[in-house]
Amino acid sequence: MATVTTAPASNPEPRQDPSQLLPSKLAHSRPLFDPQIVRRAVIESLRKLNPVTLAKNPVMFVVEIGAALTTVFLFSDFSGFTLQIAIWLWFTVVFANFAEAMAEARGKAQADTLRKTKTDSLAHRIGRNGALEDVPSSALRSGDIVICEAGEIIPGDGEVVEGIATVDESVITGESAPVIRESGGDRSAVTGGTKVLSDHIRIQITSNPGETFLDRMIALVEGAERQKTPNEIALNILIVGLTLIFLLAVVTLHPFASFSVKQAGAGQAPSVAVLVSLLVCLIPTTIGGLLSAIGIAGMDRVMQHNVLAMSGKAVEAAGDVNSLLLDKTGTITLGNRQAVEFITADGVSEQDLADAAQLSSLADETPEGRSVVVLAKEKYGLRGRHIPEHEATFIPFSAYTRMSGVDFQGRQLRKGATEAIVRFVVERGGRAPSNFQELSDRISRNGGTPLAVADGGRLLGLIHLKDIVKGGMRDRIAQLRRMGIRTVMITGDNPLTAAAIASEAGVDDFLAQATPKDKLEYIKREQAAGRLVAMTGDGTNDAPALAQADVGLAMNTGTMAAKEAGNMVDLDSNPTKLIEVVAIGKQLLITRGALTTFSIANDVAKYFAIIPAMFMATYPELGLLNIMGLHTPQSAVLAAVIFNALIIIALVPLALRGVKYRPLDAAGLLRRNLLIYGVGGLLAPFPGIWVIDQLLTLLHLA
Repeated sequence: MATVTTAPASNPEPRQDPSQLLPSKLAHSRPLFDPQIVRRAVIESLRKLNPVTLAKNPVMFVVEIGAALTTVFLFSDFSGFTLQIAIWLWFTVVFANFAEAMAEARGKAQADTLRKTKTDSLAHRIGRNGALEDVPSSALRSGDIVICEAGEIIPGDGEVVEGIATVDESVITGESAPVIRESGGDRSAVTGGTKVLSDHIRIQITSNPGETFLDRMIALVEGAERQKTPNEIALNILIVGLTLIFLLAVVTLHPFASFSVKQAGAGQAPSVAVLVSLLVCLIPTTIGGLLSAIGIAGMDRVMQHNVLAMSGKAVEAAGDVNSLLLDKTGTITLGNRQAVEFITADGVSEQDLADAAQLSSLADETPEGRSVVVLAKEKYGLRGRHIPEHEATFIPFSAYTRMSGVDFQGRQLRKGATEAIVRFVVERGGRAPSNFQELSDRISRNGGTPLAVADGGRLLGLIHLKDIVKGGMRDRIAQLRRMGIRTVMITGDNPLTAAAIASEAGVDDFLAQATPKDKLEYIKREQAAGRLVAMTGDGTNDAPALAQADVGLAMNTGTMAAKEAGNMVDLDSNPTKLIEVVAIGKQLLITRGALTTFSIANDVAKYFAIIPAMFMATYPELGLLNIMGLHTPQSAVLAAVIFNALIIIALVPLALRGVKYRPLDAAGLLRRNLLIYGVGGLLAPFPGIWVIDQLLTLLHLA
């Protein structure tokens, strides 16, 4: 097997420990209450008062109908109490609209930023006669071939079909570091609006105007095509059901109360304003007002991590993932193998092996080759030496010979695949020591890659190349396990190497020598067992698996086939980001569950404020339920309605930011939910309503 690569030399930046990625500095982030976003949200919240628009939210639609009824009765029987009830009911609707509008406004602000990057640049298109013609980028069609030189803007989405160049993608990703785009690989996709920094490339356009990746991004972040997820639909059914139950209960209260008053000959039936207040406080208005905002904010948080989600369903599915498929190279490991040990053959000193290994690697610009030079320097004090080209013949790595090296001062120094080096030695009259194959196999069993080193017909020993597992990865895998997520490593390595890396990283399972068909079949088996599966990919060979997975995170640097197959695209092309997407999805679900728990528990306390106030005149015994000591029935009802409205606006930051995520199992999350948001929702209204009642009495408003 090939032991070194022919990739161009590079100096990769150190990768960040994945355990430090959440929270991180967010690309495209804005302050939560950015003045521009708030202004847009206020205007939009008033527009959403349109009953046709509000009908999509049954709970708030009922509140709006109640506010309208109270307003109508205000004209026939005016009172300060009814006026205040009407005002605060309208505020309740506006505050709920404001929460949703804030989430949408953040997406629209991001869309505005993206829209500014769109330019109608000049394109050098190759005409049918082969001549270059300058046309505006808006005139390009799928299939056109264009040429981009250094300093020019790429006029449209496409695939590099010839050449290699560095490209500035900061307008899309927010990252200033340039990336390499080249033909014939998984890094051939380019995006319109990005800039070529060096060399020149020939690009085949793959989209028509209005259908570019940037256009799709703008449409998606605006939330125009957001669909409700199954969990959200189920919660909506629960909320609507509770609303209908309480609506029927409240509607029947008036005739029963009138009958009781008539029989008792004292007291009075509750007014329409009081009945509407009771209904609004009984139905789950808090979660009803914040539900849409939670879903939209979830997509916004994913976008802030430079991940484009094709739908809200994809974000929520990430939160329900059971199995997580992680590519080994670049996700679990650093991506570049490093020399960690020299193992000598019989009769060879470590100094001689290190000297030969370093000399054979001086012209090797691959990360593996450079690591050999560094190891020889650090462990044996051998400093890198300059060998004039006229005194030596450097042998570059070839996929045919599977070795590289140098001919220097009569020596033929070579390093490469074990089989290739053994053959090289035998051809020159030498032979391999009897234990050499055993030493090579031991390195493979430990998850490493053996590189043999020879000096002509003499086999000197082995270099142990090792995939370095990222720091903190084992702890992160353990966190995922505590969350109930099963991790699977996918690699093209042989089973021995794969098993060793899987053991070191702590993953639950691995898939070695994986082909596109193997990945697809594995995902289908997991789904058939009732599990939701997430995976990353960047190549055309990953497209079938990305399309099959419940959460398919495609890399922006990958092929167009991969990006179209996945339901998420990582603009930073960092495969580790999938772990963060899962955390965001779980945060969305936890936030929705927490606020639902708070909302339902919150209603219990409001019963103690309104029900005694409504019927105390007719049934004095109900005064025992007035445990808060509220002053009057009017102040009690009004205080409950005001608290009901204000709690929505108070919870907007929590809905937008999300409940802080902690990797706990389902039982732990339920306990935490009930303890914090259940008990908190039960207790918070008592002091809140009491304080508002005191203020209303002090100001003589009730």
